[in-house]
Amino acid sequence: MPHLTRTTRGAASTEVRIGFGVPGFAHPLVAPVEWAELARPGTPLKWVVLNVANGPGERPDPHCLEAAGRLRNAGVRVLGHLDTMYGARPFGELISDAHRYLDWYLVDGFRLHRCPSGRAALPDVRRTVTTLRALVDDAHIVLGHGTHPHPGYAETGDELVTFAGPWSDYRWSQVAEWTADHPPERFCHLVHGVPRGHLDEALRIARWQGASTIYFTDRVDGAGAGDPWESMPGYWDDIVSRVGTGVSE
Repeated sequence: MPHLTRTTRGAASTEVRIGFGVPGFAHPLVAPVEWAELARPGTPLKWVVLNVANGPGERPDPHCLEAAGRLRNAGVRVLGHLDTMYGARPFGELISDAHRYLDWYLVDGFRLHRCPSGRAALPDVRRTVTTLRALVDDAHIVLGHGTHPHPGYAETGDELVTFAGPWSDYRWSQVAEWTADHPPERFCHLVHGVPRGHLDEALRIARWQGASTIYFTDRVDGAGAGDPWESMPGYWDDIVSRVGTGVSE
């Protein structure tokens, strides 16, 4: 087992009920099986990101509209992908993309990809999130930091992605102590390169660190392998059954 920092959650962290947050598959024409599988009844999905072309694209895409519609009809939140470029993306561009997502795909909220994590950027992120909430009733906002941000971000987003990276880092990761002041529903972990034989261990880490939203895949990043999130993990049925029944330590 990896060394983890124990927090005040203690043993209760093993009782966290886990669900999936899908960071976005390839286009439905490229990954039709993946998108169809997500709409299967009983899959413990919390949200799915729709990323047409690093954003909403230049015009409505009927294939993406159909895929998003199936998920929304199944009661799954569909989130638009907004790349903040770690704070370098102009505010107006982000809001313009958000309007396109709403007009074309009726999204339920947004994931702010490559969201800044430092204290200095917090006011700008708050401004963006406040504007997004004004556009969508009950908008669900996921801040995609990929690391533990300044604690102030916990008061801005509905969920914070506090880990996004490879299994080789995740299995030795440590949780920031301030996260113990918030419920597990506020945190998400996205991990690629997780071997099938380590799924139970990965799920225990997520529970211990107090993250109730996860996405684990055996796909890997780099070396020409493409985006590890673009296709479904080879053990999808296996991990769905494990999450559905729960894994205790």
